[in-house]
Amino acid sequence: MIFGYPPALPFPLLLYSSIPSGEREREPSGRDKPFAASSFLVGYPESRAAGILSIFSDMGSSLLPDLGTQILIPVCGVIGIAFALFQWVLVSSVKLSPAGGRDAANKNGYNDSLIEEEEGVNDHSVVAKCAEIQNAISEGSTSFLFTMYKYVGIFMVAFAVLIFVFLGSVDGFSTSHQVCTYDATKMCKPALATAAFSTISFLLGAVTSVVSGFLGMKIATYANARTTLEARKGVGKAFIVAFRSGAVMGFLLAANGLVVLYITINLFKLYYGDDWGGLFEAITGYGLGGSSMALFGRVGGGIYTKAADVGADLVGKVERNIPEDDPRNPAVIADNVGDNVGDIAGMGSDLFGSYAEASCAALVVASISSFGINHEFTAMLYPLIISAVGIVVCLITTLFATDFFEIKAVKEIEPALKRQLIISTVLMTVGIAVVSWIALPASFTIFNFGTQKDVANWQLFLCVAVGLWAGLIIGFVTEYYTSNAYSPVQDVADSCRTGAATNVIFGLALGYKSVIIPIFAIAVSIFVSFSFAAMYGIAVAALGMLSTIATGLAIDAYGPISDNAGGIAEMAGMSHRIRERTDALDAAGNTTAAIGKGFAIGSAALVSLALFGAFVSRASITTVDVLTPKVFIGLIVGAMLPYWFSAMTMKSVGSAALKMVEEVRRQFNTIPGLMEGTAKPDYATCVKISTDASIKEMIPPGALVMLTPLVVGIFFGVETLSGVLAGSLVSGVQIAISASNTGGAWDNAKKYIEAGASEHARSLGPKGSDPHKAAVIGDTIGDPLKDTSGPSLNILIKLMAVESLVFAPFFATHGGLLFKL
Repeated sequence: MIFGYPPALPFPLLLYSSIPSGEREREPSGRDKPFAASSFLVGYPESRAAGILSIFSDMGSSLLPDLGTQILIPVCGVIGIAFALFQWVLVSSVKLSPAGGRDAANKNGYNDSLIEEEEGVNDHSVVAKCAEIQNAISEGSTSFLFTMYKYVGIFMVAFAVLIFVFLGSVDGFSTSHQVCTYDATKMCKPALATAAFSTISFLLGAVTSVVSGFLGMKIATYANARTTLEARKGVGKAFIVAFRSGAVMGFLLAANGLVVLYITINLFKLYYGDDWGGLFEAITGYGLGGSSMALFGRVGGGIYTKAADVGADLVGKVERNIPEDDPRNPAVIADNVGDNVGDIAGMGSDLFGSYAEASCAALVVASISSFGINHEFTAMLYPLIISAVGIVVCLITTLFATDFFEIKAVKEIEPALKRQLIISTVLMTVGIAVVSWIALPASFTIFNFGTQKDVANWQLFLCVAVGLWAGLIIGFVTEYYTSNAYSPVQDVADSCRTGAATNVIFGLALGYKSVIIPIFAIAVSIFVSFSFAAMYGIAVAALGMLSTIATGLAIDAYGPISDNAGGIAEMAGMSHRIRERTDALDAAGNTTAAIGKGFAIGSAALVSLALFGAFVSRASITTVDVLTPKVFIGLIVGAMLPYWFSAMTMKSVGSAALKMVEEVRRQFNTIPGLMEGTAKPDYATCVKISTDASIKEMIPPGALVMLTPLVVGIFFGVETLSGVLAGSLVSGVQIAISASNTGGAWDNAKKYIEAGASEHARSLGPKGSDPHKAAVIGDTIGDPLKDTSGPSLNILIKLMAVESLVFAPFFATHGGLLFKL
């Protein structure tokens, strides 16, 4: 029942303290000579020092020179950005204007002519209609994000000030240098410098996260109508446009995150010099900034999209019995906008946050290991080298989907996406092996809660590999439980025969069951990686899971782009044949979105645990004993927090959806000719309802997550806070996986009935039948689970952990006020 850790002392001091007092060198006065750690061994008897020095000399150095690292990382980042731009150029070749040059001034890219033929007929009006709808979606998405970023910007500045004040007060805002962590004979930068640089890195992480989400949204809204138009040539052409568009987002985000972090480290190093510990403590703010923005993007975007979705479905499909995305439905534009701001911008910021935090956790631990002690630059940046190689691997993998194989039928879509996961994992395994061989010494030591653990480079390779393959397992299990090609979702669809109640029961059971294998995969990853390389092993295992983030984001962004394409096809009045193709793309996209969420949740668990370990060390906690009252109350409260957070986000969706349903009903009842199609609905009012509701409703859940570590750390201290972090991690992961998979299963059960691709599916349909209405209700219930609460929970557990790590010195110095009374 005890997570027992030795005191978190710097390695050289541990070595010195291990010398029996009778063997230490003495001054003439009789006192011990001062400890000098320039060789980490001053104060040792000569024979003992020689033995320990031989250990360090045997460790060797990496094959890749420091100059090679300085070239490799930015070059891979530039390659990623260049590849993203190349994919964008290819997507841009599909034009959205029916008349050459007439719309040249249009800001959304409709500046060239398009003459596509559908069954031998040129239909310019359809193209013009697609461009008009895309323009409305793009403007709605941009407007919402700018509104949200205004509010989030105020928070960002206020929180940056808080970071500076709290961390600066640790040493009374002193500008005096302090004793280095790794060498007691040297003086390192003052705590005030850590406060200043942590604040700067927080702002950099926040801005990078915001830019990542915004770019992803713009790319998605640029590509959705182009995917619709390409569907006229065949499902294969439409798939390539949607996937290439997703790849633009994936590679831009992965490359930008890597390049910004790399540049930040090098710029900070100009000031910190050899003070690796201080440098990477300051860098942790980068992860905090990334996840802070991701939280508001996920929660705000999730509330927006699901309020519109629920309103559109309940009134349009259930009450009025009109198709999904019917242009007569006032909520359809808001629904399509929501897909972009929630699933694209939110997911982009979320996975960027995971990447930033995993990198920061690994770098903090490495800075007080032999990498930092010996100033081994290449080995120190091993986490960034993994991400750099991942970009190249994902580039090769993407070509398998867009160039090497051609999709000719609907049934080939999901296998093509699954191949992406398998190919990237296999290639990345080889890449990690090569990187571990050339970038790491044959043996080295890793900081392990006050001791230094001997590790070989092949052991670190296994740590990264186990995280990588655990991610693949989670992806396939998620696909099995959310794809309508397999029995679990088909069973949920079949349960709709007897109404919505049985559909809900079967869906909940599926979600709970889907937790089992991913949790075992995460548990095995934790055990293996911790056994080999302590908390550093867990951090690089998380990076292994995220090393193929470009491919993961590409297949994840593909889903909302395809969903929008289907909506545009319906609203533009395109033929049923085109809608069938876009529906097939969308159904596969639902599964890939669920896989993306599975990756995000799995990596969040590993990242949170690594951050927890770094927090325990940085806060100088000797033991985390769950039997002590301070820790246990934190544990039980922490386990409750994901439920509280889920309740807030789901109620927020419900409140916003209630307003949306009332508005949609009002328009259907009061606008003459709306149902007949002779009058246009008021889309703008529905967009405004979603925007206002999401901005208002995202503040309480965001405040809960951001304030909990501060309140607990200040009033109850670091021991109680460690319990809160452990409890929220264990509880949050289970709820997140269950909620995401339940919602995904209900959504694809509905699509299974609507598609009618098998005899069993046709027996449950058609659209408008009682089983179909029951499936729509299940899908509506699942919407806030899979797109708001579930995906936001992984940010909750990461964000609280990284925030605790950043503020750890303050909590350790001034925290626990109630227990000091």
